Amino acid sequence: MATDTMTSRAAPEDLGHRSPRLARRMFMDRLLRWLLPLSFLLVLLPLFDLLYYVGVRALPTFTVATVTTNPVGFGGGLLAPIVGTLVLISVATGFAALVGIAAGMYTAEFAPRPIARTARLAGNLLAGIPAIVVGYFGYFLFVLATGNFSTLAGAITLGIFMVPYVYRVCDLALARVPHEQREAALAMGARRGQYLLRIALPIAFPSILTGIFLAMAIGLGETAPLVLTAGWSNTPVTNLLGPTSYLTGIVYQNYQFPTTLGNLVTLAFQAALLLVVIVLALNIVVQFIAERYRKRLRGLF
Repeated sequence: MATDTMTSRAAPEDLGHRSPRLARRMFMDRLLRWLLPLSFLLVLLPLFDLLYYVGVRALPTFTVATVTTNPVGFGGGLLAPIVGTLVLISVATGFAALVGIAAGMYTAEFAPRPIARTARLAGNLLAGIPAIVVGYFGYFLFVLATGNFSTLAGAITLGIFMVPYVYRVCDLALARVPHEQREAALAMGARRGQYLLRIALPIAFPSILTGIFLAMAIGLGETAPLVLTAGWSNTPVTNLLGPTSYLTGIVYQNYQFPTTLGNLVTLAFQAALLLVVIVLALNIVVQFIAERYRKRLRGLF
């Protein structure tokens, strides 16, 4: 009897040796423990290669004058494009966040199912439209209608391009709010609007903030919508109805010139480096705010 008991207890330990199927699973488990980190490093290699390629060409000549002077002739600095980029992305983000969050709240709570399904499909399709198409749309809608290029036209066009990303993230974030929260709020007599603003939106805020940052990062790297709508100016923007310059335009225009023509190519690399720094800084700030907000929500649902 004791021998049988010891044999039955030892059987699970020897199961890996006796079962080829379990042995294969254990082998794949060990293999994936090495493959997944290796795959992660392989994905990061192009990013580090890009940072190195841009950094070694931009940093040696990067000075304070680069960010405090305007472009002049075949040289100068990047003050006007920096200011223009910040103004464009600020107005575009405000527009995209307002429209995207409102649309996400409507489809998540108020819209009938057929309308919500159609809106989500349209959001996915709009997110795949090339930027140049949105640029032409803004050109015909704003530039031809007003007769001139302007910062406002570029910002709204860029905001239209960013709206689908904010909308889809907002819709998904609100849909992932636990149903118990909704049922409890409605059972206590809250209206659907009160539930959205006071319960669902605060819970989904970290995910929505991440979606807004994603849209900002995509918008910061776009040139086509701005080339056709924002125009160009070598001085910092002071009026939303006037043209402006932007960092992606510097990269797009200057990189095609020969390296012997002033420091145009150097300015292109410096503008690219600034774009990377701005995106990384925004990412750090957004993740810090979102994490602090998540800590406040832990244990509440």
